[in-house]
Amino acid sequence: MHESLIKHINNYTSIPLRESEVELIKNTFAPKKIKKKQYLLQEGQVCKYSAFVVKGAMRQYNVDDKGVEHIVRLSIENWWAADRESFVMLTPSVYNIDAWEDTEMLLITKPDSLALLNQIPVLIEWVRKLDEHHAFAAQKRLSASISFSAEKRYSDFATTYPEFLQRFPQHMIASYLGITKESLSRIRHQAAKK
Repeated sequence: MHESLIKHINNYTSIPLRESEVELIKNTFAPKKIKKKQYLLQEGQVCKYSAFVVKGAMRQYNVDDKGVEHIVRLSIENWWAADRESFVMLTPSVYNIDAWEDTEMLLITKPDSLALLNQIPVLIEWVRKLDEHHAFAAQKRLSASISFSAEKRYSDFATTYPEFLQRFPQHMIASYLGITKESLSRIRHQAAKK
């Protein structure tokens, strides 16, 4: 189960992990399986774990006063699932994170992640690159949400994350894009005609 995490780390570092470092990582990340619709995190809880998705699909969302879900993150294999603010600041989360498919993941706590960074210096490079990618993606998504038409947002999403279209239902993709499922249906119908 840990092999995909090791490969993921090595893809982001200039120096491959040594065998002793691989063993330390394997001993630190705890495997966990959850069923579809089971929660990793519920609103009001402190996010105690950052989860590396080995197999499956997850969503991070909040629910407004009218009961409408607003999806802020979708995660599949080799993606991370966590409320970063709650995880780092140890504050109650405003999000829910649940499995959309039966999911296998590797969990790490904040204290364990800090200990690993001290014990395996190359992981600092890995975390820095992950943070850069996260910041770039967040900036791109914010820019798209305030500047692009719904059609352009969907087109960019479909181009950037084509595998998500196969893994998540239309209403979740619409929520992630900040549009109604009816609008998404219309956009997809028009795109299919082209």
